[in-house]
Amino acid sequence: MAVNINTVYTTVLYILNKEQRGYINPGEFNSLATQVQEEIFESYFPDGNQLNRANQQNMQNDTEFFNVFKNNAYKLYPFESSQAFTYNVDNDAWRFSGSGSLYNIGEITSIYNTTNPRYDSMTELVSKKEYTTISKSKLTTPTSQYPLAYITNATIAPATSPEVLLKISPKPDSVSANCVLKPTSPVWGFNVGTLGQYTYTSGTSTDFQLDTSEQANIITKILKYAGVIINDPTVIQTATAEAQKVEVNEKS
Repeated sequence: MAVNINTVYTTVLYILNKEQRGYINPGEFNSLATQVQEEIFESYFPDGNQLNRANQQNMQNDTEFFNVFKNNAYKLYPFESSQAFTYNVDNDAWRFSGSGSLYNIGEITSIYNTTNPRYDSMTELVSKKEYTTISKSKLTTPTSQYPLAYITNATIAPATSPEVLLKISPKPDSVSANCVLKPTSPVWGFNVGTLGQYTYTSGTSTDFQLDTSEQANIITKILKYAGVIINDPTVIQTATAEAQKVEVNEKS
């Protein structure tokens, strides 16, 4: 379940205004909300690696609901989905064609419809150097049962920046992959009232995509940045201390 953006904004304003410490407007809040969501999202990957090492060393609590590694992985579920790739002739590669912004590629499935029998093959993803070396050997050359892929990039018109592409050998008939997508930027939508006040509108708002367990973390991190905007070191210090407590508690 997502974190309601109006709940976060009203809580942040309440804390800031409780002792007349200052105010952040909706535009400032939306910028901070985007920054904080990206920070928390990015933290799942190094945290997952660290927790997985403890898991491999049998140092992890595997009791139901108390396995920290599984809890961390659970937070990524909203961003995981199977996405389609389409063939780009000019680059002889497969281009991400799903909805959203691609962040990472996991398990790749190459489908060979014209072979007999048909193969839905798990595709090994390797570096360009490994791809070249493996493909040169007659014993290890890729087949429809054991295809091989590497990631490259190219600028495809009308885009102006490079896109992620998959080079797959042998060429399949279609490709899909388990992907992690970037979170959508949160937005606190509003109308301006007759007195110049900002009134929340759910129809033009976008909630945080992070799990509800991150609500306290989101608020404290936004407060930390808000302290910079309103030039109040007390807010920064308090919010930073609270954020560190949350982080230590999650990893301990």
